[in-house]
Amino acid sequence: MSNRFTRPGLSVDAARIAEIYNQGMADRTATFETETRSAADIRRWFDLGYPVFVAGKDDEIMAYAVAFPYRARACYEGVREFSVYVARDGREKGFGRAAMQALIADCQARGWWKLLSRVFPENAASRKLLSSLGFREVGVYEKHGRLDGQWRDVVIVEKLLI
Repeated sequence: MSNRFTRPGLSVDAARIAEIYNQGMADRTATFETETRSAADIRRWFDLGYPVFVAGKDDEIMAYAVAFPYRARACYEGVREFSVYVARDGREKGFGRAAMQALIADCQARGWWKLLSRVFPENAASRKLLSSLGFREVGVYEKHGRLDGQWRDVVIVEKLLI
């Protein structure tokens, strides 16, 4: 029987988090980014104090969720932009849900009032997960960015935490 876990991420998790992110980037279903992330890039999140949560089984991290500042202006201090990524071999097994639930609870405990993000319209798994966690689809940014030379739309999602 596997031992599932959800916990705050640690700096020592940075290489695995980068690996999971890079899988999502390579799949072209989760981000406009095209340059891989290194463990050093991810360690910066911890240095900056961003909340990061990981979920997995046995000793292997299978998913992570992180919240970044939304804007520098003080009026947006309680709004955070989040990302959630799941390793290819851990998808649709509840790891992304567990990481997101921990992140949501942490953000609420900090007194933040909203989480938001953007999701590619064809990323049905992410949209289904976020809907099941109480996120609402606010609208669509058309031609929000280019990926591999093609304009891509994104669906805006948000969840009020208050």
